[in-house]
Formats: sequence, C-alpha cells, structure tokens
Amino acid sequence: MATSRVYTDPILRPRRLQAGIISRIRLRDFMCHSNLEIELGDWVNFITGQNGSGKSAILTALCIAFGCRAKSTQRATTMKDFIKTGCSSASIWVEIKNQGEDAFKPETYGDMIILERKILQSTSTTILKSYEGKIVASKREELVELVEHFNIDVENPCVIMSQDKSREFLHSGNNKDKFKFFYKATLLQRLGDLLNNVENQLNNATVYVVEMEKSLSPLQRELDELETKIKSMEEVEEISKEVQLLKKKLAWSWVYDVDRQLKEQAILIEKLKDRIPICQAKIDHQKHKMDKLNDQIIEKRAQIGHIMERTSEVRRMKDDLQHSIHLAMKEKLELDGNCKRKTSHIEKLVEQVKLLERQIHEMQEQHIKDTQAEEFEMKQRLKEIQGEISELKLKLQSLKDDEESLSVTVTKLKDEIKNIASQIEDHEKKHQGICSQIRGLQENQKNKVSAFGGQRVIALLQVIERHHHKFRKPPIGPIGSHVTLDNGNMWGIAIENAVGGLLNAFIVTDHKDSLQLRACAKQANYNHLRIIIYDFSRPRLNIPSHMLPQTKHPTAISVLHSDNAVVVNVLIDLGNAERQVLVKDYNDGKAVAFDQRVPNLKEVYTSDGFKMFSRGPAQTILPPNRKLRAVRLCGSYENQIKELERDALYNEQEAKEGRAMKRNREEELHSLQGNLGSAKRKCDQVERYLRSKELKLQDLMKSYAADTCPASTCTADELHHEISKVQEDIQEQDVMLQKVQLRLKESEDKASSLRASFEKLCESAKVDIDALEKAEDELLKIEKDRNEAEAKKKHFEEVMTAKVIVDLEAAKAQCSEFEHNRKESCKKASIICPESEIEALGGCCDMNPEELSAQLNRLNQRLQRESQRFQESIEDLRMLYERKHRRIRRKEQIFKTLQDKLKTCRRALDMRQSKFQRNATLAKRELTWKFNAHLGKKGISGKVIVSYEQETLSVEVTMPQDASNKSVCDTRGLSGGERSFSTLCFALALHEMTEAPFRAMDEFDIFMDAVSRKISLDTLVDFALAQGSQWIFITPHDISMVKQDQRIKKQQMAAPRA
Repeated sequence: MATSRVYTDPILRPRRLQAGIISRIRLRDFMCHSNLEIELGDWVNFITGQNGSGKSAILTALCIAFGCRAKSTQRATTMKDFIKTGCSSASIWVEIKNQGEDAFKPETYGDMIILERKILQSTSTTILKSYEGKIVASKREELVELVEHFNIDVENPCVIMSQDKSREFLHSGNNKDKFKFFYKATLLQRLGDLLNNVENQLNNATVYVVEMEKSLSPLQRELDELETKIKSMEEVEEISKEVQLLKKKLAWSWVYDVDRQLKEQAILIEKLKDRIPICQAKIDHQKHKMDKLNDQIIEKRAQIGHIMERTSEVRRMKDDLQHSIHLAMKEKLELDGNCKRKTSHIEKLVEQVKLLERQIHEMQEQHIKDTQAEEFEMKQRLKEIQGEISELKLKLQSLKDDEESLSVTVTKLKDEIKNIASQIEDHEKKHQGICSQIRGLQENQKNKVSAFGGQRVIALLQVIERHHHKFRKPPIGPIGSHVTLDNGNMWGIAIENAVGGLLNAFIVTDHKDSLQLRACAKQANYNHLRIIIYDFSRPRLNIPSHMLPQTKHPTAISVLHSDNAVVVNVLIDLGNAERQVLVKDYNDGKAVAFDQRVPNLKEVYTSDGFKMFSRGPAQTILPPNRKLRAVRLCGSYENQIKELERDALYNEQEAKEGRAMKRNREEELHSLQGNLGSAKRKCDQVERYLRSKELKLQDLMKSYAADTCPASTCTADELHHEISKVQEDIQEQDVMLQKVQLRLKESEDKASSLRASFEKLCESAKVDIDALEKAEDELLKIEKDRNEAEAKKKHFEEVMTAKVIVDLEAAKAQCSEFEHNRKESCKKASIICPESEIEALGGCCDMNPEELSAQLNRLNQRLQRESQRFQESIEDLRMLYERKHRRIRRKEQIFKTLQDKLKTCRRALDMRQSKFQRNATLAKRELTWKFNAHLGKKGISGKVIVSYEQETLSVEVTMPQDASNKSVCDTRGLSGGERSFSTLCFALALHEMTEAPFRAMDEFDIFMDAVSRKISLDTLVDFALAQGSQWIFITPHDISMVKQDQRIKKQQMAAPRA
C-alpha cells in the first residue's frame, strides 16, 4: 500500500497534480438547496456558515455523486428523501479536473470530467460527460472505474469525514471503534474483505471444478461402455471376416478333399489290381492240390476194393458168428431167468406147506387148551400191554414238551440272528455313508467350492462363466465359498445349524439375472437351486451396538468373515446372523436363551448342535440334527476326516463282530435244529410204537372175545387136503426145473463154442482187417484234405469274383465320380475365390470339410447372436465414441487448465495475503511513528498499539509535565485540549498514510475550545498545505485566526432563511 510523504519546504514541493480535484459543485433541489453552485480551490478550502445553512449537504452530495448509497450517508433511507420538499427531482453536478499523468481517459473526457447525478421519485441515474458536455457513459461500471482510478472512497473517513463520523471519532474512547476507524481509513478493511472474498471465490471455484470433474465419471463410464461395445462389434467384424475366410477355405477344402480321395482311390485300385494275380495264384495252387488228392483218392479206393474182396467172405462169416453168439446168449439169459423163477416158486410152495402144517398144529393145541389159567394169562397180558401204553403216552407227552421248548428256542434264536443281521446292515450302511462323507471332504479339501453343492455347483460355475455376458452383474455364489469361519472346530456345527441353509445359495442383483441363473442351473442339471435377489449397490451394513444382543458370547456374524459386502448383508438381512448367539455348552445356552432376557436375541446355538429360542411365553429346545451333513466351514478338514475315519473303523469293527456273532448263532441254531429234528423223530417213533401197542391190544381183545365164542368149524382134514395139493405142485415144478436147467447147460456150451470159433476167425482175418481199416482211415484223411482244398479254391474264386473284381470296378467308378466332383467343386470354388488366394493364406489342407463346416456353423451362430445384440453401425458408434472422447478430453483439459489457474490464483492469493499481513504490520508501525511525530511538535510523546487478532486500537499519551512519566491509556483521561490535539494527531497520522485526490472534514473542531481550535487549525492547515491534496474543511466556527495564503480559500454560506 502506497504512502504519502510530507514536504515542508515549498521549494521541494512537487509539481501540482491536476487529476481528480473537484473544481465546482452545483446542487439543484437537493436537500435544503434550491440552486447552489460553489467553486473550490485546488488546495485548502474552508466553508463556514451558521447551523442549518446547508454546509453538510455539500459533503452528502459528494458522497451521492460518487456512488454512495442513501443509508450509508446516515442522512436518509432512500434516494427520494434527498429531493427538496415540494420538488419532483434533484440533481448534483460535480466538475472534476482531469489533467496530468493520472488523468482518466484523457482522449475521451479531455481536461474536465463532468459527473451528473439525477434523482427522481422512483429512480436515479448517473451520467459522465466530457469537458465539452458530451455524454460519454451512463452506466455505473464507468463510475466505479473512475472512482477506483482516482482512489476516491467516499465511505473512507480519511476521504470524507461527515458530522456523525467526526463525533464518533472525536468522542469515542472504545478501542474497537478506534480499530475500525483505523482499519477502514487505511483501506486495510477493504483489502482484507477483497482477499477474503477472493479466497471464498477460489474455494467455491475449486469445489465447482471438483464437482465438474466428478460429473465426468458418468460420461467416462458411458465412454467405457461404448468402447466395450465397439470392441464387441469389432469382434463381430473379425468373426464376419473369419466366416468369409472359412467359406473360401471350405469351398476349396471340398476340392482338396476330393484330391485326397482320388489319391486314396488310386492307391486302392493299385492294391486291388495287385490282389488279382495273388488270388489267381492261390486258386491255381488249390486246383493243382485237388488234382493230386483226387489221384490219391482213386488209388486208395482201388486198394480198399482189393482188400475188401479178400475180406468179404471172412466178414460174412464173422457177421454170422456174431449173430449166432447173440442168439445163444439171449437164449441163455431167458433160460437162466426161467430157472430162477421156477426155483423161487418151489420155495414159496414149500413155505406154504410148512405154514399149513403149523396151522394144523396150532389148531390142535388150541382145542386142547381151554382152561381158566389160560384165560387169566390172557387178562394179565392185556393189563401189561395197557400199562405199556400208559408209559408210552407219558413219554410221548414229555417228548412233545421238549420239542415245543426246542421250537421256541429256535424261533428266538432266529429272531436274534435277524436282529444281528439288521445291525450288521446298519453298521455297513453307516460305514458306506461315512466313507462317502470322507470322499466328499477330501474333494472339498481339494476344491472348497465343491463343499456347497458338489460337482453340480462346479458345473454351474462353468456354465455361468460361459454365459457371463448375459448377466447385468455376475452372480455371487455359492455363499459358503465367500465366507471364512473363526475357530471352525468349535463353531462349525453351530454355524451349520444357524445359516447352513444359505451357504449353497447364489445372489443376483435383479429378477432378470435370477431367470438367467435359473436357466444356467437347468443346463448344469442343478435342480432346486436357491437364488437370492439382493441390491449389489448397497454398502456393507453397519449394525449399531445397541441393536446387537447384549451378551459376552459371540454372534454368528462376529465369527463369519467375508470380503464381499453383499454376502455379509445377505447373512444379516436374510439369515439374521447378527441376532444368533453361539455358546459352548447346553447350560450356558439355557441361561442365555431363557434366564438372562437378552435383548435383540433371536436364537441360541450350542457348539454340539442344540438350538434354543423363546417366542412369547413358550420356550423351545431342539436337539442336534443327527442327519446333519458334514461341517463345511470347519477349521481343518484333516481333523474332521480323521474323526470320520475313526467312526468308519468303529462301524467296520462292529459289523465284523456282528458277523462273527451271527456265525456263532447260526451254528447254535443248526445244532438246535438237529436236536429238534431228533426230538421230532423220537416222537414219531414213540407214536408208531404206541399205535402198534394199541392195535395189539385191540387184536388181543378181539382174540379174547373170539376164544370165548364157540369153536371154529374148520377141520384139520381140509388143511391136510390142501397140503397134499401143494406138494403135487412142488413135484411138477421140480420136473420142469430140471428140464430148464438141462437146456441152460446146452445153451452155455453152444455159446462157448461159437465164441471160440469167432475168436479163431478174428485172429485169422486180423491182418487184412487192420490193413483195410488203415486204408479207410487214409482215404478219409485224403478226402478231407481234398474237400478243404476245394473249399479254399471256391473261397478264392468267390473273393476274386465277388470282392476283388467287384471292388476294382467300384473303385474305378468311384474314381471317375471323384474326378467329376472335383471339376464341379473346383468350378464352384473358383467362383468364390481363386486358388492362389487360398495358397497365399496358407492353404486349408490341415482341416477336412466337415470340421470347417462345423466351425463355420458355430461362427455363423455366434455372428447371428452377436449381431442381434448390436443394432447400431460400428461407424456410427466410432463417430459417437470419438465425439464423446473429444468432449471428455476437452472438458478434462479445461478442468486441468482451471485447476492450474486456480493453483496460480491460490499462490497469488497466498502471496498477497502474506504481503497484506506485512503491510498491516508496517502500517501499524508507521501509524505509531507518525502519531508520535505529530505529538512531538508540542513536546508530547505517545504510541498507538494495534492488535489485529483482538481487533483493538489503543492510544497511549505521555505528557511532558507529568512527573511520574506515566502514560495515559484512555484519552478521556486527558484535558479537552490535550484530548483534541492527540485525536487530531491520530487523524493526521492516518491521513498521511492514505492517498486521495481530495479530502473533506465536517465539524472536526466541534469539541475544541478556542485555544485548542487555534492550535489544531494551524497544525491542520500546515499539514494540508504540505500534504498536497485538495482539502475541504466545513465548520460553523470563526476561522479568522487561520493564516492568509493564496492556496487557502475561505467561503461563507448564506444564512438559513427564517
């Protein structure tokens, strides 16, 4: 901030500046003036007059002319209040000199600037004119530029000090008011406000630029999506080009394939031609072999015929002897059988005679024995038989009881064996299930994902990977693969019970992705897949502590960890994991669930699988689920596998012991069944014996009854007659037996004779017969070889006619067809593209037409799918991409430029603030120096203490007559003259620190006595003449004591009308 220098010597005074000085003021119908015109000198002007003469209106007019608002003058609230009563308008005319180096637009305004302000009832206007009276500008901006150029700040008390400001300045003892006066007079307040305003604007601009940079993110995302789309369409173009190339390759591949087939056919034809002489040679060989074997057969048959002629008689005799032997043996066998039958019949007749004789003897004895002793014996015998029958019945009952007991034991043993077999089956099933779990855990150990769905979920993930572009956002799942568990060995079962149903589920962001995932699951044969729809954009949920269960035990969500916020949110929103408390044992679980009344608690799970919860007054405890799958979020699969292996070994051992017990029980059952069978046989034996005794008893009783009847009518004569008759038959049979035995002996002799003759004949014909048999065997072998050779010859002839020649003709026809097809294929392929183009591309001999066709179909399908996805033209998309890219880059460049400019402005602001602080410090020091210098003219010393932090300004004055040399901190403690002079020194120090083309002071001496006024006026006039600016002093007091000088102009205002 520039400062003024005081020149006391007129010779050293600089050349008078003529820019910004007011030469004339004209007021019409303004306040109390109807028409006032006053001319001012270039140096010091005194305007005096009585109160009410309108002196202060001149300063008010200057303030209004230079753009001050009505309220700032403290004389009115609106502009229309300045219009004289009874008038409709008012005007202010101010002429400003515009000469010298500091002239304002001299080429436009010339040496004089006329400022005219018109005030109407509803509005006011400002007009700037040149020295010729020509209107130059009528906008406020031009006035602001003029005021800033000349540094005319009418609100600065050092430029225009109105009555109110003079009273406040002279009468105030408040340090804060003095500071405000100083801060405003030195323009530090204005500069500080400007710097603060600039800083606020820079901050706002920085925030705006940052927000505008953030607004580029959606455009950048659109640009990225557009780039992805263009890349996809470029891939479509690549696919289209590849399809065209494959079409060309496919066209020529048919030609090359026919060439390959022609080569193969030519090789086949050569092979078939080579087979003809080979087959013919084999046919000739077999034919020659057949001729040779036919000759052998004729020779062998002649040999056999010769031998047969020699052995035919012997053979006939042999046959006759064999027939005779056969007849003799047959007759011998018949006679031998007849002899045995006769002998048996005779023996039966002899037995019959003996029986008849015994009956006769018994009948004779029966007739003799007819006494009471015999009857007593019969009764005694009956009694004995009845006693035996009773004993047998008791024995039979005992055996039946034993049989029933054994039967019950056998039934129980069978049931026990059945139960053992059932237990063995259960242990085997458990062993198989545990082995299956072990295999599953081993698979889970290799691949964690397979624990949450097995091979089906792996297949599903592969399908999702193939169709990932169809999803709006990739699905998340299975949930269990995204979760880890703290202390899994302790809490694995509890977590499985709590949120196990969610671990296999997948998460998608909307219904459309859900349908797409369901289709992928169907393709992977994953039925009944649980799909959860959840908003992926939601941040990770942060549950306040007052909404969690108030207990020392962990919750399910506190032991589960996941890097994916969506998974954590699903476990909280759908699984209520934050309200599920985990405890170690059953007693702690009951205490937490039912006794402690824990708020925000839903369920309690123990480490061994118990579930506890209360709903109103009802308390529920669910036992562990024995069919629970393997714990999938365990701390270590090795421990679980070892535990399952121990269980498998235990079940296998139990099954082995059960099988051994079953074998023992089966052996015991077999023994009991043997005993039961033996008991049944004994019962049957006793029953048969009992029935025989009962029948015997019945016979005895019948015999006893018959004996008591009259004697039988049968006589011994009849029996003797029958014996005689049987003896006659015996004799006849003896005669016949002797004849048969004689014939049997003759037949044996005949058979022996025939057998001897046959053996003799056989020995005599053995040599010829052996030679004949040998010749016949040789003939059979030769015929067999001849048949084999004939079959081979026939086979080779069939091969020659039905295969080789036919195949050769077919190969030749196929070769002709291939040549025709090649011409057609070559013609068609040449239409698509020349062969040289295919050769330049590397040919297509490495793939056959079927592979090329299949690849072409796949590419066509993919091209069709991709083409359906994008309807726009790639050129349009590229143009749109370039347009957006240029737009974004232009904005980024603009924002970068703005950021650089803001940084530059920030550096400049920091530098100016630093300079402002330095100038404020210098101004504070300068004010003290100048204040002390002005006081020193009267032998007074003092200093000004300024605190920018507390916004206070204090003045300390030390009077020379004060023996104590104490400083007076409050000017109100001084006398009136001392106070006025010190205040004037303070004002002059401020004036000396400011620049302005003119300065005005109204009633500055209102509180001074005559002596102080004289001193003050002299000091003030000297300062004004030395300072060099135009000064306007307004006072109602007498100024005759002011010294006379050509640079001092005094004017008297007319007295106010009565």
